[in-house]
Amino acid sequence: MMTAWYVLRSKPNKEDFLWGQVLAHQIEVFYPSIRVKTVNPRARKMRPYFPGYLFVHADLQDVSHSFWRWLPGASGLVSFDESPALVPDALVEAIRRKCDSINAAGGEQLLGLQPGDPVVIQSGPFSAYEAIFDKCISGNDRVRVLLKVLRDGRIPVELPAGQIKQKKQPI
Repeated sequence: MMTAWYVLRSKPNKEDFLWGQVLAHQIEVFYPSIRVKTVNPRARKMRPYFPGYLFVHADLQDVSHSFWRWLPGASGLVSFDESPALVPDALVEAIRRKCDSINAAGGEQLLGLQPGDPVVIQSGPFSAYEAIFDKCISGNDRVRVLLKVLRDGRIPVELPAGQIKQKKQPI
């Protein structure tokens, strides 16, 4: 068998620790994380893009299934019918590019948005629609916007925070 990408589950809030454990065993690991802007200067500056999951590039004939289950901080490989799920190389690269672009843009861009600010929805079923930012929904990386429909009608819609971007105001 050859090396392939697999998804490794971590125990709650142990992604950083698990990342170090995998590296210590000299196994290639991809831990997607994005920069976040915090109000508290002591808060974490990086946040997992997929909380509870890391990607490992390994040959499962060289590294046993029990290794992944008993590795400190790990809960085992994501499996279906007792068979670890393969992750295509292209998907790992796409995730890597997405995290890099978020981090290159300075991290999550929601800091500074105030209720009433105009935004544009960048993806999803409402892509290219204009809306009014209403509020961040606590703890979920989601936001509520007021979608402009017809003339003066506005409908509240909850979206992932990454789907909106502040609309540039004309100078």
